[in-house]
Amino acid sequence: VLRDDFRQPPGDVVVAAGEPAVLECVPPRGHPEPSVSWKKDGTPLSDKDERLTIRGGKLMLASTRKSDAGVYVCVATNVVGERDSEPAELVVF
Repeated sequence: VLRDDFRQPPGDVVVAAGEPAVLECVPPRGHPEPSVSWKKDGTPLSDKDERLTIRGGKLMLASTRKSDAGVYVCVATNVVGERDSEPAELVVF
């Protein structure tokens, strides 16, 4: 089972370059409990980037750069399938 509605979809975030940014996402309820990943501008984010931390649905950027600006989508996945959240925009000024 994977419900359609995200309990908390990410919201738009505006941050100054060099500051940390946090995008929060609470995935839909599911059985088994879905795991959360993130996409930026349609491309899956890799946790190989040392500035990125994904923990419990939160995407944390340690020190934002202009290049981090874009549209982020929270993706909930379990054996049943995958759901994308509404997109959220990260603006870096």
